[in-house]
Amino acid sequence: MKRKAVVLLSGGLDSMVCAALAREAGFEVLALTIDYGQRHRVELAAAEAIAAQLADRHIVLPLDLTRFGGSALTGGAEVPKDRLAERSSGTGIPVTYVPARNTIFLSLALAWAEAAGARDLFIGVNALDYSGYPDCRPEFVAAFEALANRATKAGAEGEGFQVHAPLLDMSKADIARQAKRLGLDAAMSHSCYDPAPDGSHCGHCDACLLRARGFAEAGLPDPTRYAEAAEG
Repeated sequence: MKRKAVVLLSGGLDSMVCAALAREAGFEVLALTIDYGQRHRVELAAAEAIAAQLADRHIVLPLDLTRFGGSALTGGAEVPKDRLAERSSGTGIPVTYVPARNTIFLSLALAWAEAAGARDLFIGVNALDYSGYPDCRPEFVAAFEALANRATKAGAEGEGFQVHAPLLDMSKADIARQAKRLGLDAAMSHSCYDPAPDGSHCGHCDACLLRARGFAEAGLPDPTRYAEAAEG
């Protein structure tokens, strides 16, 4: 019988590759997508399409984080554009950071995992994110795993949880290569923070620029539909 794993599936390229790696490792994939009121809601449709191919079960859980605000992704603040060099310098935390998002999401994944008898969680954080987002760093992943094993009935009874972050040390180019190796249709995924009205990627936000650069550095064609060409 397959072991179960709860995989956080946003609909982006990283989470798509993460889910495929969990499946490749032999897990029964329980995909969890959080509808948190994000402005880039087109990613929810992408998550549905990806889950149909990679997941054994998929839950889209509503959680309105717009009530808290504090992020350009959950409020009316402008999403920064054409500033990849500034972000890469590692100075400051981007306004696209959603307060405690991965802590909240992993907590929900942990709750489902314990209820479903799963002891493995997968999250698609990676090296390019943790320079800006504190909840994408290796220390966070390790700390949450320790918390999971102290804060649950299963953990108290010796059934340890493991938080897998298989993309943690990968660049976007590495992730693009993994998508190709795994036979994934990367065009199904959605990464843009500020999509055009027709759902296409804006081509200028951090997520678009990182995505475009990843495919370029990997030497792979970029299948993404951009409203304006992204220069990776």
